[in-house]
Amino acid sequence: MGNEYAVGWGTLALINAGIAQGKNRSGLMWFLASLLLGPIATLVLVILEKLPEEGSGDDD
Repeated sequence: MGNEYAVGWGTLALINAGIAQGKNRSGLMWFLASLLLGPIATLVLVILEKLPEEGSGDDD
């Protein structure tokens, strides 16, 4: 039972890393945070706004 739980938690961390990268955030940082926080990190990622891309020139 514990092994399936660990696989699910790790899969969630990978999914969160992908969500983070899609919002122009650090995938590695969110992967590590997700290993600790799990579904709470997913909730935070869903709530956070997408960051503007670096060098997009929106600061005129």
